[in-house]
Amino acid sequence: MDNDRIKGAAKEVKGAIKETAGKVTGNRQTEAEGKAEKTVGKVQRNVGEAKDQARDLLDKK
Repeated sequence: MDNDRIKGAAKEVKGAIKETAGKVTGNRQTEAEGKAEKTVGKVQRNVGEAKDQARDLLDKK
């Protein structure tokens, strides 16, 4: 499993928590930061998944 996949998933969770905290407290900046961090995490996780798929394809040959 690629490191980007793990780190991306962790960022997604952290961003979701931050986003929820921002909503609960009414802090729009925290909410926006959480959304952004969640998006960055999703992209990073997808990059890790793509690396895993490429590695799997190369290993099959």
